[in-house]
Amino acid sequence: MTRPPTAAQRRVIDAADPVTGRLRGTEAQLAALVKRGLAFRHPRPPHDHFLTPAGHRIREAGEADAPAEPEPEAPAGGGFAARVGGEEEAPQSGPARVREVHSAWQGLLELRRMTNRDGATDRPCGWERTHLVRAAALALEAAGHRPAGAGPEGYRVRATPQPEAVAVYEPAEEARRACAATLERAGWQVGEYAEPRTGRRYLLASPRRA
Repeated sequence: MTRPPTAAQRRVIDAADPVTGRLRGTEAQLAALVKRGLAFRHPRPPHDHFLTPAGHRIREAGEADAPAEPEPEAPAGGGFAARVGGEEEAPQSGPARVREVHSAWQGLLELRRMTNRDGATDRPCGWERTHLVRAAALALEAAGHRPAGAGPEGYRVRATPQPEAVAVYEPAEEARRACAATLERAGWQVGEYAEPRTGRRYLLASPRRA
């Protein structure tokens, strides 16, 4: 067993992006976490650092006694959150947001490569199965789909009572089908259904296992 991270290193781990595990810290702190196997440096520019599965376990262990984060609320503290649609305070769109979403998606693909046993990046990893709403929302936003704002247009990703399944609401049929295609390419199994009482159409998506 390696010795636990220092207090300064632990603060860097605890402050990691809640979605992608992206880290911010001094070069010395990040290099030390890489040496311990708690972080890795992304091979492509801008060469950001991300938590490894071991680093995620340390971070999540520190949150074990914290209240559960309700879905689809954005995480506190200003960290990155994929657009689930219908947020009261949505982040501003623009080139900076596009870059941030792209970086988050690339980080998630790297997490898949590192944590899936066969290194596959074409299907969801364990983190996505425990953060279904955020994972599906990131896949949609990274592909350029428009999340819902104050009006009815755009997608909304919501939790469901079913295990390992999220609902994606998109009123426009063509856009709904495009969302389904994106999720399927991202490694999700998708079916389209209608609510019995209202007839409202929605997608039910689950992470593919093989």
